[in-house]
Amino acid sequence: MKRLALLAVPVVLLLSISFLLLRPSSRPLLFTQQASGPDRRLRVYVAELPRALNHGLLDLYWSLPAADSRIPASSDPDHPPPRAHSQYPDSPLIKQYSAEYWLLASLQPGFSSAPAVTVVADWRDADVVFVPFFSTLSAEMELGWGAKGAFRRKEGNEDYHRQREVVDRVTAHPAWRRSGGRDHVFVLTDPVAMWHVRKEIAPSILLVVDFGGWYKLDSNSASSNISHMIQHTQVSLLKDVIVPYTHLLPTMQLSENKYRPTLLYFKGAKHRHRGGLVREKLWDLMANEPDVVMEEGFPNATGREQSIKGMRTSEFCLHPAGDTPTSCRLFDAIASLCIPVIVSDEIELPFEGMMDYTEFSIFVSVGNAMRPKWLTNYLRNIPRQQKDELRRNVARVQPIFEYESIYPSRMASVPQDGAVNHIWKKIHQKLPMIQEAVTREKRKPDGTSIPLRCHCT
Repeated sequence: MKRLALLAVPVVLLLSISFLLLRPSSRPLLFTQQASGPDRRLRVYVAELPRALNHGLLDLYWSLPAADSRIPASSDPDHPPPRAHSQYPDSPLIKQYSAEYWLLASLQPGFSSAPAVTVVADWRDADVVFVPFFSTLSAEMELGWGAKGAFRRKEGNEDYHRQREVVDRVTAHPAWRRSGGRDHVFVLTDPVAMWHVRKEIAPSILLVVDFGGWYKLDSNSASSNISHMIQHTQVSLLKDVIVPYTHLLPTMQLSENKYRPTLLYFKGAKHRHRGGLVREKLWDLMANEPDVVMEEGFPNATGREQSIKGMRTSEFCLHPAGDTPTSCRLFDAIASLCIPVIVSDEIELPFEGMMDYTEFSIFVSVGNAMRPKWLTNYLRNIPRQQKDELRRNVARVQPIFEYESIYPSRMASVPQDGAVNHIWKKIHQKLPMIQEAVTREKRKPDGTSIPLRCHCT
């Protein structure tokens, strides 16, 4: 009898475990795994750069007397009048890329530091080295106030000189020599940021909004039989991090949600390049649909108010590619509780692996979207219950895309675990691969020939 009793114990345990495994469970919208142990924070060393390459650029920006040459003077929200020099620009052309400002702020004393990261004083104690260069602000000032059409030239290009200074300073430091730059973090949210030195920083951890601005035709093959060849060895989902744009529209709470009479809404430029050609075709297909609004406009003060109204009164917001696969429009839709409809066969999105976008977005292939009436019929047939659930999930993920949550006094209702903290978590996830790459690099003998490979996935 004793033997039978002893045998019964593991049987009971096995049945209990089986029951737990077989129980139906709802898949969580967010499944971020928290690091455990006393050393769960990412250790960051901030590279030493002159103030002129970060906050000094804000001083320079606010000292510019004229408006951005790319937009009408009356539409520039920053010029005039001047604002506090510590404030990142409100111009929509620049503000959407402001991750560089918020990430550096999270590493400075006096701010509400992201709980996933801790700053170390010695680079030898660091997991990663953060390079505090406002590369987007530098590039945008050159585009808006530099010599017209001369951005890609080096002569007389102030942005190029700043890029060159950053790379020269960073690569001369022993921290770079230790890893070949593989553990260095550069924020390159603007598609043209660090344009002239990208090959030199390609081994580093690059924080980008997508890979669209990095793919280009191989100039060496332009006149050959392999002109379709694409250079994409500089960016990789293995080492780089996709970060969200800063949304430009105010956040709408679920309690404010009201009647949405419009089925599908889009506002932006109709004519784009590369993948954005799909946008123009979609426009022509749906422009005359009775419950679809396709508006062309610029995000000035008038356009902003139109976008707020349009997104807040529409069930779905269209997100086709522009010059690059993504835009801040996706995050404006999330802030407006407008269910995103993402038309793309291949797109990179922030924080994948930490969240499931299918829980709050609709994904449509380019082929299906190009079929007349297909997209609108598909959206009309989505049940009300499903749309309500998608919108509730949009509301749940809104705080994750907020950058300003590091200012507790500015956004007291937003949890500290916003966009900045999720970016640091995502970088932390890259460490094992980065450390392995550094180790592999050490054992390669001089004269080793390394072929170019596609590391885009």
